[in-house]
Amino acid sequence: MSGKRNHKYTTWIYGYLFIAPTMLGVLILNLWPVFQSFYYSFNEVKGFKSPKFVGLDNYSRLIHDTEIYRALLNTLLYCVLTVPLGVIISLVVAVFLNTKIKGKGIFRSIYFLPVVSAPVAVALVWKWLYNPQYGLINQLLNSMGLSGPDWLGSNFLALPSIAIVGIWSMIGYNMIILIAGLQNIPRSLYEAADIDGAGPIAKFFKITIPMVSPTLFFVTIITVISSFQVFDHIFMMLTPASPSFKYTESIVYLFYRYTFENYNKGYGSTIVILMLVIILILTMIQILLQKKWVHYDN
Repeated sequence: MSGKRNHKYTTWIYGYLFIAPTMLGVLILNLWPVFQSFYYSFNEVKGFKSPKFVGLDNYSRLIHDTEIYRALLNTLLYCVLTVPLGVIISLVVAVFLNTKIKGKGIFRSIYFLPVVSAPVAVALVWKWLYNPQYGLINQLLNSMGLSGPDWLGSNFLALPSIAIVGIWSMIGYNMIILIAGLQNIPRSLYEAADIDGAGPIAKFFKITIPMVSPTLFFVTIITVISSFQVFDHIFMMLTPASPSFKYTESIVYLFYRYTFENYNKGYGSTIVILMLVIILILTMIQILLQKKWVHYDN
């Protein structure tokens, strides 16, 4: 018995040793910054000075700061533009690439390419495409006799233009996850539908969507979270001097500006806590709503 017990403890020790690097990474890079930000949100932390406790002053300032509401509105509009379209397009692409077509692996690689591309490179390429003078998009419009707009300089078009880049960047990642969910659907369901004379559209809405809904729910949650954290595309494609900047500045960009440009880590941490609370609320709402549309196969 003692030998079996020692072998069991040894197995546990080796198991914990194997996961120790990952756990340390999570603690240092994820959990510790959360607690540090929460602590800083109750302090005045400017530059390299020591934290000075100010109580709820940062939160009081947050409530009366109009910049916060503008950035929050921009972020919510970005989510509204990217999440539904991004998830729907990803599902359609995943369904097509889950069928028997030639070059399926090549198409999957092409769609997944933006995921492994550097965000800086992606933003710079799209910034060139959107250029009003010599960008490829406006060149194509001009060749058809149409006058191309200033995509990133327009107050109305700047945010949708960045949303297009966000949708394009997320399709590949969501597609891979959805393909994994689609491959778990029993083929017998489609064979039974064929016998009943169901068409492709009927099978899509009656079989595919209900059976892939758990995966679709997961994709929706991570898409909402990633969309709410948009920063790199705005940072690389626009400048604060641009007239359309205030119509695109996100809550994360506002955090960056206060923390790393104004060196006010206390107020910047308060913005992060606000974002964390909003993401938690949105996630909880989605979890509550999932009971109405997510089908779990028991």
